[in-house]
This record gives sequence, structure tokens and C-alpha cells, in this order.
Amino acid sequence: MQQGMKEFQGLGVVDGVAFGTAVCINTRIADIFQIWLAESEVESEIERFHQAVEQARREIQRVQVQVEAELGDELAGIFDAQALVLSDHAFLDRVVEHIRKEHVNAEWALQEAVDDIQTHFEAIGAPHLRERSEDIRHVCRYVVQSLRGIQHHNLSEIDHDVILVADDLSPSDAVRLGREQVVGFVIEHGSPTAHTTIIARSLNIPAVLGVTGVSAELAEQVEVPIVIDGDSGQVILHPDAATVDEFRLRAEDRKQREIELFEGSDLPTVTLDGTEVHVMANIDLPEEVPEAIRFQPKGIGLYRSEFLYIEKSPELPTEEEHFAIYRSIVEAAAPNPAIIRTYDLGGRKIAREVMNTREQNPVLGLRGIRLTLARPDIFRTQVRALLRATAFGDLRIMLPLVTIVEEIRQFRQVAAEVMEELEREGHPFRRDYQLGIMIEVPAAAVTSDLLAREADFFSIGTNDLIQYSLAVDRNNEHVADLYRPLHPGILRMLRAVVRNAQAADIEVSMCGEMAADPRMTPILLGCGLRRLSVSPRQIPAIKRRVRQLSLAGLESVVANCADCATAGELDSYLASELE
Repeated sequence: MQQGMKEFQGLGVVDGVAFGTAVCINTRIADIFQIWLAESEVESEIERFHQAVEQARREIQRVQVQVEAELGDELAGIFDAQALVLSDHAFLDRVVEHIRKEHVNAEWALQEAVDDIQTHFEAIGAPHLRERSEDIRHVCRYVVQSLRGIQHHNLSEIDHDVILVADDLSPSDAVRLGREQVVGFVIEHGSPTAHTTIIARSLNIPAVLGVTGVSAELAEQVEVPIVIDGDSGQVILHPDAATVDEFRLRAEDRKQREIELFEGSDLPTVTLDGTEVHVMANIDLPEEVPEAIRFQPKGIGLYRSEFLYIEKSPELPTEEEHFAIYRSIVEAAAPNPAIIRTYDLGGRKIAREVMNTREQNPVLGLRGIRLTLARPDIFRTQVRALLRATAFGDLRIMLPLVTIVEEIRQFRQVAAEVMEELEREGHPFRRDYQLGIMIEVPAAAVTSDLLAREADFFSIGTNDLIQYSLAVDRNNEHVADLYRPLHPGILRMLRAVVRNAQAADIEVSMCGEMAADPRMTPILLGCGLRRLSVSPRQIPAIKRRVRQLSLAGLESVVANCADCATAGELDSYLASELE
């Protein structure tokens, strides 16, 4: 029965407004029944299971090839984890054991094996196991579909725009469906950092997560018009004419803002009182460089090299693969610098499986520079490629999660040994390379005067610095309101780091999310920062904000902010001072 307009509120994770017809897909596996088998049927049932696994493996590989061709290697690597599940003999043998010992059908045995593993993961409680559990659950659905002969969802016969509504969505479904008529995603579960969300961002498809109950609302309804806003997280079924008009205005305003921001990209990034601010680009993938250059940044302020390892997992990238990417980035950034951060893989799949690091609390464990120095056999490959690429432009090397002076000295020793090797082999490189460090833990901020004697530049990583300083996980809904970038303690640390860098006459920049928020720009300039590195699409907004500001008085504003005792006092003060 047709119903009136109904609104749901979720979490917007991919910006944009989308209009279409709701197509609801229930990705949960339908009820699986236990069927007892005769002894004579067991081996044929095991063979049926293996055939279904092979069919599921081929389907995942097909999607992976499609993704690699259309979206690049990094996103295609997302499916490596699922393919590995189907090659995991321990997992497959567990299913076969259930079939053989209990004389049950393959679907039931598979579900039992998955339930066993998920129960075990939940008991351990390690965050990284949730990713593994999600991969296993998606693979289980593929295999059950193969066992039942169920075809994957196909929207090719629909000739109008579709907004896909699902209780959950695998990365492969997101890619396949997103290349058809899908113009938006509404998902009841998932997270902002899930692989499906990454796919949606890459496809530039507006997406809203956490929209509980929308699938049930659509039950037994057909041709339901729907509109979503990936900025606000709003989802509206059966929107009336006035609502449609409102959302169309939002879409037009957003498009116009982007045009206006882009048009100002070539203007000097100078404050009203004549101070130049360098706005640089953060990138994760080499493919992002051309878009970043469109916005005319003052170089690449951060390239996260760990994504190359994630893309190649479970293999390790070769020296030539490293070198080719670093050279392309530094040449594209010329004559401006390109800052490449050595890999930070703590807690990631590559660190656990290839580097054999399995820790109960990887966030506080072997990550960043600690991991790289602990595995010099792997690290030297990257160092060789980095130093070779210095011959082709202003490449600067940056070390993550530095906490003590000895870590900088140890890197310089490794680099010195590598340079001797390269010189003997006849490879060109620059001995006067610049070495910087990330300031992202309180210990580094507090001892930044000592670290400044050893490093050539600083880059402040606010994402980790804020979380480590406030002991707050911003993704934890119970304490998310305590995640405050303008906490007095954070502001005092920022001012101290900048002062210590200035005293040592070294450059200091910020590359965390705080730098990408135009509302924070006055505060950061007041702290003394003159270099900000942000995601490419945020470059125009930050440049524009800089051009609206005068530095006069901002330093005293920040000093007074650092003396505010509560968040309420701080908000009130800023509202009056920055008017």
C-alpha cells in the first residue's frame, strides 16, 4: 500500500544529493535448514561444496578484474581478503569436517563453521578481527548462493535511476551495482571506513549508512520514489513536491559552490594583511595526483605509502614498484616538494600476515617507525627507492609515529648504509635529502624542541595526536562527544610544537583532518602554522578561507582559547571573536 512521506536519519558518508526509485536488496542469507545425509551421500556433498567454492572464487575474481580495469589496483586489492578466505584450507577443512562427521548438508556445515569463527572472534574482541569476520560473512553468502544456484542481483533491465537500499552490501556488490543505474546507496549497517564506503567514494555515489528500519518500511512496496543527502544523512521515502524542490536546490547550491571554489584555485593564497599560506595536498593513491594538481597546491604534503603495501598484499612491493610511484609523484609535484611518509602499517592486514605482527592492542604496539626499524629487511627496499627518487625532484622523506630521538638517528644510519650501496651500484641520488617526522603522539609534542635538533621539518598529524592525548576514540559513540580538537590541552601542544620548530628554524605543517576544516583555519594560523596539507577536494575551501582572514589578533585569540575551562566557554568566545 502506498504511504505518505517518511523521513529517516542516518550518517552521511559520501557527499551529494541523489534522486531515484528505491530498490531494496536483502543481502542476509535466507534461512538455512539442516538436512541429514546418508553415509553414501557425504562424499558427493563435499564435492558439491568444493564446486560451489570454486564458483564463488571465480565470481570474486571476475569482479576484481572489473574493478582493477575501472577503478585501479588499490580498490581491486580490497577483494584479496575475500579470495584468501576461499583459499584458506583451515576454514574449508572445518566445513568439510562438519559435513563428514555430522552427515549434514553443505549449507548447514558452512553456516556452522562461520558461526564458530565469529563466536571466537567476538570472544577475543580485537578490532582488526571485525574486518576478517566481515570478509568471511560476505564469502559465506557467495558460497551459499552458488550452492543454491541463486544468481547475483541484476539491475540491467531497469531503465531509470536507482537508489539501492540494503541491510548490508559487500564491496563486490557495491562495485557491480554501482556501475549500473545506481545513483545512491542507503545501507542499514556498515561504517565510514568500510570497504563498501571506500568503493562508493571512488565511484562518487552519494551514500548514507546506519538507516535502521528503512528496508522493513519498503517491504511490499513497489516503485517507491526516494531522495537522499549524503551530506546531512537524510533519507526520504515518497518525498512530496516541496521536498523534492528543496533537495534539488541543495544539489544546485553544492554544484555552484564547487564551481566557485575551483575558480579561485589560481589566486594567491595570501591573508588580507599579506601573509602567504602554503596549502598542500594529502594523497593515498598516485591516481589522485592529477586531480590534486588541478587545484594548484604548493606540493604534496603527505603521500601515505602504506597503500602500496595494502594493494600488493599478501605480496610485498618490489624496489622498482616503489621507485616508479615515488618518481611519478615527485615529478608531478615539481617544482614544489613531495613529502612521502614511510609506511605505517600497524594493526593492518599486511602487518599481521606478512610481517607476522599479531598484537592485542596494535594502536599502541609495533606500528609506524617502530615497525619499519624492526623489519630492516623489508624497510631497506623502500629506503632504496625513496633515495633513488630524490634525483628527480624535491622528494622529502617523513617518518610516522616518532617518539624518541633515537628513532631518527637509527633511520639516518639505515639511509647512510643504503646510500653507500646505491653509490657502488651507480644509482643517482641526493645526499642532502630532507628528513621530517610526524608529530602525532603527546611525547613527541612535549619533546619537540629536542626532536627539532634532529629533524629537517615537522608535520603535525592531528588525527592520532588528539586521540592519544584525550584518550578518546572518535568512532566510539559512547565517547565521541569528548573528541575535541579545540581542547585547551591540544591547543597548548600545537602552539608549543610550532614555537619549537620556529626556534630551530625548521618548517612545520599540519596534515591531519583538523587542517582540512575551514572553521579551524583561523585557529591554526593563530597558532603560527603557515603550511596546511589537506585532501585535494578541500584545497579550494581552505585557500578561500585563508584569503578572508587577517592575522592581526589571531594569536591572542588562540592564547585565550587555551585558557577557556569548558567547551561552552570556548564556543562562546570564538563566536564573538571570529564574527
